[in-house]
Amino acid sequence: MNVHVIEVPMDFGGKRHGSDMGPSAIRLAGLKNRLENLGHKTYDSTPLDLEPQEYSLSGEESLRYLAPIVKGCNQLAQAVEKTFEKGDFPIVLGGDHSIVLGSVAGLSAVAKKQRKTLGVLYVDAHGDFNTPETSPSGNIHGMCMSGSCGIGVPELTNLYYPGTKIDPENVCYVGCRDIDAGEKKLMQKAGVKVFSMSDIDRLGLNTVMQKVTTFFKERVDLIHISFDIDVLDPQFAPGVGIQVPYGMTPREGFLLMEEMCATGQVCSCDIVEVNPVLDVCNQTAKTAVDLLARLLGDTLY
Repeated sequence: MNVHVIEVPMDFGGKRHGSDMGPSAIRLAGLKNRLENLGHKTYDSTPLDLEPQEYSLSGEESLRYLAPIVKGCNQLAQAVEKTFEKGDFPIVLGGDHSIVLGSVAGLSAVAKKQRKTLGVLYVDAHGDFNTPETSPSGNIHGMCMSGSCGIGVPELTNLYYPGTKIDPENVCYVGCRDIDAGEKKLMQKAGVKVFSMSDIDRLGLNTVMQKVTTFFKERVDLIHISFDIDVLDPQFAPGVGIQVPYGMTPREGFLLMEEMCATGQVCSCDIVEVNPVLDVCNQTAKTAVDLLARLLGDTLY
């Protein structure tokens, strides 16, 4: 398989700096060699034209750094669309989770041309389904999935091309454990599918993944995985934008990726919020490489 690695060193979406260095950390953790040892051919993209957060204006407090996020995500959408149209597998390395606006927009554009249905597996401790009215922070990395689903301000819902990018009923969450009250109501109203950490505790991840794969098999042709590394417990992944205790283990993350690989439906993946400033010996970036390898066919035996 041809794998196109797209690095998006952007951390406008949250208040904590450092995730803009995440792509470099993942690259230095050996991603290229790991994927090529699995038989894939890897290509690196031209860096996006992004200015550092320190030199940008934050704008309105309810939509912080809206302009540079829209600019960066439009560039990303174009890069993802071109990559996917060629038949390559896009891996997008963030940066904060606001980049999913661009990834999903680019994939959605191709899916519409091909008359295929796109689904999103959103693996995250958070819902990222706020709007400016419900967000306690005004950070756009907490509004990116709602924006992709057509809920929120026009600058986000109409990013790259006018209209909704993904039907919320084709979105499935795994690993949530920190959802704001307002966004919970929006998620329930929109009809997204959610398997929280309580569901994983109650049922076990193996059963949850059987339900997840059945959900997608019955509904969509293509699956984009957007994996926020903060879904893992901070003891295993300390270098993340927002640490939330009581999360998944790396073993559970590997199982999730292996099960999704087996579906044959996954067409692309984001991995986001790796923050080397907060990491220990690049541990979190190395785990990100392991996760991507399992998605692309690596097994223990």
